[in-house]
Amino acid sequence: MDYRSYEKRLEYLLELIEKNRFRSLDSVAKNFSCSTRTVKRMLAHLRENGHDIQYDRLEKKYSIKKSE
Repeated sequence: MDYRSYEKRLEYLLELIEKNRFRSLDSVAKNFSCSTRTVKRMLAHLRENGHDIQYDRLEKKYSIKKSE
């Protein structure tokens, strides 16, 4: 995977989270044709770049914490 496609996947992953359409690691990994571990690394990369992405265990979904 080249840098451009990786960046596009990061943007799409962020969009999925913002629109509450991120269902599971498995579904995203299947969509991207990669492993769930790769999706976890992508989430870590987004967090390192300043996005406050959190996982809610009760609702079983990822969300971005809005700054107040």
